[in-house]
Amino acid sequence: MRFVLTHVRGAFPRTIRWRLTLLYSGLFIVAGTLLLGSTYLLVSQVAPADYVQKSVQVPKALQGLPGGEQGLDRVIGEQVAGARDDQLDDLLVRSAFALAVMAAASLLLGWLVAGRVLSPLRTMAAGARRISADNLHERLAVRGPDDELKTLADTFDELLARLEDSFAAQRQFVANASHELRTPLTLQQAVIDITLSDPGADQDALRDALDRVRSAGRQQERLIDALLTLARSQGGLRRRECVDLALLVGELLPAGEGLRVESRLDAAPVLGDAQLLERLVTNLRDNAVRHNSPAPQGGWVSVRTGLRDGRPTLRISNSGPVIRADQVAGLFQPFRRLGPDRVRGNDSGQGLGLSIVAAVTSAHGGEVRAWPRAEGGLDVEVNLPAVSS
Repeated sequence: MRFVLTHVRGAFPRTIRWRLTLLYSGLFIVAGTLLLGSTYLLVSQVAPADYVQKSVQVPKALQGLPGGEQGLDRVIGEQVAGARDDQLDDLLVRSAFALAVMAAASLLLGWLVAGRVLSPLRTMAAGARRISADNLHERLAVRGPDDELKTLADTFDELLARLEDSFAAQRQFVANASHELRTPLTLQQAVIDITLSDPGADQDALRDALDRVRSAGRQQERLIDALLTLARSQGGLRRRECVDLALLVGELLPAGEGLRVESRLDAAPVLGDAQLLERLVTNLRDNAVRHNSPAPQGGWVSVRTGLRDGRPTLRISNSGPVIRADQVAGLFQPFRRLGPDRVRGNDSGQGLGLSIVAAVTSAHGGEVRAWPRAEGGLDVEVNLPAVSS
C-alpha cells in the first residue's frame, strides 16, 4: 500500500507553481459547483401546478371536457412537470459541461498567473545562486511594487550587507592578528641572527639577546591569551555564578607611582562568568592606567560600582590625552589604537583590551558605553542585567 501511495504522489508535480495552479483551479471548481448546485436547487423548487394555475388561461372550448376545469389543469400540470424535469436534466448536463470547460481554462490561467506571481522568486533564486563569499557586494535589487516578495528581496539584500561587513571584519581581524603575531617572531629572529653573526659576542651579549627573545615570547603569550579570551567571550557563557562587582573591583584596584585612585564601591551583584568578569575589570583598569598621562597635579583614576535603575554598573574614568568623539567607537575594535598603529612599546598592550570588554559585556547581555572627557581622558561605563530574585 505504501509503495502504491509513493508512486501516486510521485506522479504529481511538487513545484510551487503547480501547487498554486491546482489550488486556484480547485477553488474555482468548488465555487462553480456550489453556484450551479444552488441554481439547480432554486429552479427545482418552483411548483409547476401553481405556476400553471396563475399563468395559464383555459380556453372556453376545452372547459366542457370530462373532469371539467380541474381535470384539464391536472393534465397540463403533468405535461409542464415533465417538460420542466427534462429542462432541469438538460440544464444539469450543460452546466456540468460548461464547468468542465471552465475548469480546464482555470488550469491554464492558473498556470500563467502562478508563473507571473513566482517570476520574482525565480529571479531571486538565480541571484542567490550567483552570490558567494567572493562577490558579497552584489545584491538582488528586485524592482516592483512594495509587496511581500519585494520585502523578502530587500531583507535578503540587508542580510548580504551584514554578511559582507562581517566577512570584511573577519578578514581584517585575521590580517591584524597575523601581523601582531609575526612582529615578535620577526624580532626574535632578528635578535638571534644578529647575535649568531657576531663572532665576538660574549656572555653578556648572549644574555641580553636571550632576555629580548624571552620578552618577545611573553608578548606573544599575552597576545594569544587575549585572542583566546576574546574567542571565549564571543562564544557565550559556559557557566554562571553570582559575583559582586564591588568585591571583584576592590581586589583589582589600579596602583601606580604618581597616580591618584578614587573609588566608591557599592554592592553590584552580577550573575555571570567570574573569570570573564575579572578579565573585563582588569582590562578596563589597565587601559585607564596605561593611557593615563599625568597632569601637573598628577594623573588620576576613578572607579565606581553600584546599581543604576536596578542594574549593576561599573564606571571607570581616567585622566589622559584628549580624545576626539569620533575616535571612541574605534577603540572597541580589535587591534585599534590611537596614533600610529604599529609603533608601540612593550607596555602599550595588544590593542584587544576594550574589544574584550565589549565582547564580555555582550556575552552577559549588557552594554558598554564610552565618551571622552573635555579636559582629556575617557569615561567607560558597563551596565549588566539585574540579578532576578
